[in-house]
Amino acid sequence: MKFHIEPAIFDEVPDFKVAIIHYNSTTVSDSPQMLKGRLQLFQEQLFFELEERPINQIDGIREWRNVWKALGATPTRYRPSAEALYRRVSKQDYMKSHSSAIDLNTLFSLQYGIPSGMYNREALFGDIRVTTGLAEEGYDGLNGRFNSLHNIVILKDGYSPFGSPYVDSVRSAITEETTEILHVLFLRPDMSVEEAQSLAKACGSMFTSINGGNAAPAILHKGAPSIEIEDIPAHEEHKN
Repeated sequence: MKFHIEPAIFDEVPDFKVAIIHYNSTTVSDSPQMLKGRLQLFQEQLFFELEERPINQIDGIREWRNVWKALGATPTRYRPSAEALYRRVSKQDYMKSHSSAIDLNTLFSLQYGIPSGMYNREALFGDIRVTTGLAEEGYDGLNGRFNSLHNIVILKDGYSPFGSPYVDSVRSAITEETTEILHVLFLRPDMSVEEAQSLAKACGSMFTSINGGNAAPAILHKGAPSIEIEDIPAHEEHKN
C-alpha cells in the first residue's frame, strides 16, 4: 500500500505535512482508568486556559484555518476537527471515554491542537492519496450525517474517501476487533520535520504502551511525499 500526498496540495500549502503511524498486532479495549482520568483532567485544565486565551490564538487552530482557506474551504462552516473539540471543551461539553484507541486520538488532538484520525487498515483498499475533495465527494461520517468534502483535505483509497481533518467516515472506523490501524496526524505546517518526527514517535510509544503491538511512524512532506505501508513483523518496531 502506497500512501502519498498529491502535488496539488503543496501548490497551495508548500509546508503541508502529515505523520503516519502504522500500528500492528494491537488490542483495542475499554480505556484503563489512567487514560480516562488523564483525558478528563486535560479537558478541565484546557477549559480554564481557554477562558484566558481565544481559540483562534491556538497555533494548530490558526494554522489549520489557513490551510482550509488556502484550499478553498470555509473554516467557519466546516471546522477542522481539533477546533470542534476545543469549542466543545470551552463549553464544558467534555468528550466521554470511548475506547483505548479513540481516547488517545482525542487526547493527542487536544494536546497538540491538530486534527488526528485513526483508521481500520483492514477496511482500506489499494493506495491512499491525500488530496482535496471534489464537489460530488462525501461520506457518512461519525457525526451521524452525510458530509460534503468539497475543497477539504481528504484521505482517499482505491474505493472512495474515508477520512479527513474535518470528520471521519463510518467505513474506516476503529472497533474493538481492529488489530491494524493507520493513525494520521494532520500536522501544523509551521512545524519542522524534526519536531514532527519527535511528536509521531511520542504518540506511537504512548499508544503501544496502552494497546500493545508495534508502531512504525513516518513523516510525509514536500521533500518526501510518499511512503510504502508494509506489514510490521511481530515483536518488531520500525522507526523512520
